[in-house]
Amino acid sequence: MTHADELQWLVDRAHITDAIVRYTIAVDTRDWELLDTVFVDGAETDYRESGGVQTTYPESRKWLAETLPAFFASWQHTLGQVAIDITGDEADVVAYFMNPMVFKAPDGSPGNVVDLGGYYEHRFVRTADGWRSRSLNEKILWKRGL
Repeated sequence: MTHADELQWLVDRAHITDAIVRYTIAVDTRDWELLDTVFVDGAETDYRESGGVQTTYPESRKWLAETLPAFFASWQHTLGQVAIDITGDEADVVAYFMNPMVFKAPDGSPGNVVDLGGYYEHRFVRTADGWRSRSLNEKILWKRGL
């Protein structure tokens, strides 16, 4: 790799990592429109391992916006290792996460906490608007509190 190639690789990794962070911030703060800066239209999303749906974006944005607040008082992602394998204008990404979620009690107040741990598998593509996810597969490795 040339010096210029190495610099481009570092810049690409930073932009991809930023997109993954934007995903967690968008979901955690309920800023659903921010997800438009993470996914390409028609991106495949699979949340079945956590009890969700397999669909395409922006349908998954609508599902997240309707479902999460209906069941949970709050939630928060923490990201860990992020592995990025860039080949040309595509990148395979694995991003580890922990996600505590506070169920709503029958009266609407905060209730029991469930913790989920796993990783996101993304396939990113370089677009005119920057790196965007073409697919997201949520893999759950462990649950606590269910």
